[in-house]
Amino acid sequence: MATTPARLQTEYREKFRKELKEELSLTSIMQVPELKKIVINVGAGKAIENPKILDSIVEEIGIISGQKAVKTKAKKSIAAFKLREQMNIGAMVTLRGKIMYEFLDRLINVALPRVRDFNGLSAKSFDKAGNYTLGVKEQIIFPEINFDKVASIHGMDITLVIKTDSVEHSAKLLEKFNFPIRKKAA
Repeated sequence: MATTPARLQTEYREKFRKELKEELSLTSIMQVPELKKIVINVGAGKAIENPKILDSIVEEIGIISGQKAVKTKAKKSIAAFKLREQMNIGAMVTLRGKIMYEFLDRLINVALPRVRDFNGLSAKSFDKAGNYTLGVKEQIIFPEINFDKVASIHGMDITLVIKTDSVEHSAKLLEKFNFPIRKKAA
C-alpha cells in the first residue's frame, strides 16, 4: 500500500533540496540540510502528586502528533521534590517521515499563528549541532485539542533535529519551510 508523501515532504524533495544546494554552494546533494525527526517532550512535575494528569497528557500528545506518546521516567531520586527513581514524570514522542512533515505543516500554518501576541520565533534557539528547539506554553494552540476536555494547561518542548553542517544551513532549511523565525535586528 503506497501512501502519498506529505506536502512539505514533496516540496523538500522536488524543490528545496536543489535550491539549497545552489544557495549554500554545496558540492553534493547529500550535504544539503535535512529534517531527520521532531521530538515533542512534556515534563509533568504535577504527575508526582496526581498520576492521572500524565495519562491525559499522553492522550493529548497522541492527538496532537498523530502517534502514541510514551511516558518518561525519572533517572534518579530527588528527596526535595518527593521524586523517586523510575517514577513517571513526563511524556514524549518522536516523529519521523510523513507524520513528521504533516505535524510540521500544522505547526507552522495552524498552531503557531494561534499563539497570543505571536511575532515570530527566536533565532537564538539553535544548538551547536544545528537543531532547533521551541517551547510552547499551551497545548490548546493545536486545533485538535478540545478545550472543554482539557484537564490542565501544560507546555511542551518541540525539537527539530536537522542533519546539517552548520546553524546557518539549518536556518536556511527552516526558512524554506516558511518557519516563522524573527529576522535579526540590523
